[in-house]
Amino acid sequence: MTSTLDPDHHAADHDQHDDFGGLQRDLPAFVGRRRALQFLGGASLVGLLAACSSSSDSAGGSSSTAAGTGTEGTSGTTAATSGGTTASAGAEIPDETQGPYPADGSNGPNVLGTDGIVRADITSSVGDLSGTADGVPLTVQLTVVDHSTGSPVSGATVYAWHCTADGQYSVYEITDQNYLRGVQAADSSGRLTFTTIFPGCYAGRWPHIHFEVYSSLEEATAGTASIKTSQLALPESDCAAVYADSRYGNSSSSLGRLSLDTDNVFRDGWTDQLATVSGSAADGYTASLLIRV
Repeated sequence: MTSTLDPDHHAADHDQHDDFGGLQRDLPAFVGRRRALQFLGGASLVGLLAACSSSSDSAGGSSSTAAGTGTEGTSGTTAATSGGTTASAGAEIPDETQGPYPADGSNGPNVLGTDGIVRADITSSVGDLSGTADGVPLTVQLTVVDHSTGSPVSGATVYAWHCTADGQYSVYEITDQNYLRGVQAADSSGRLTFTTIFPGCYAGRWPHIHFEVYSSLEEATAGTASIKTSQLALPESDCAAVYADSRYGNSSSSLGRLSLDTDNVFRDGWTDQLATVSGSAADGYTASLLIRV
């Protein structure tokens, strides 16, 4: 498999490494969804492009103790538990772009049928590839529920993927690896867990994890269309602590130029996507999120 991108492009600027190159590439995915409200409000395309491509020197993000963290949105009521979240009814988690590196067959590469892709630990490559991603340990606990009732969706299957500590994606940019990608089916409580590393921060995007939800494990591995595509955001204070680690390259400086308020994916609301995070850079972290579908 060969990459169609310059392997060093991530060090230059975010036009090629932001999800679809910033708003200019994301725009087709946004129109017709909740982003359309921005246009209906009278914002011009030029003004919107300028707002999304500008850098912010303010922190702007929400820490683990900020409003929105520890809850799963303004709709319904939730409470933290040892599993991270308590199921409740409420608005569906927002749909978001899958970005340019999904490897789900939608733009060429497809890891979903690869032997070993169904696994909890996604730090190492599977199939005919070998290698392990290095970084601060992260456990991702997800709970999938029916948004209308809050009932767990047993068997719902999540495909999750994210970048390395230095901001690159396997399959596309690191062509001899497929790590940091994996599939898990929810148990009877709607819960599933991934063991991975804390993702890095590259220019132009707030630290995040992509995921797609499928109705079953069989549909996920067969490449059937997902029922939900969204992204999980990570709190600023935890990111800052992790990015002091030398393995995270330019993540700290990239984070310093970003905020959730200006990120072209999360800027219109991130409460339902901001994970509840606990732990430390020394011992590893746990990130929990309720996914209403």
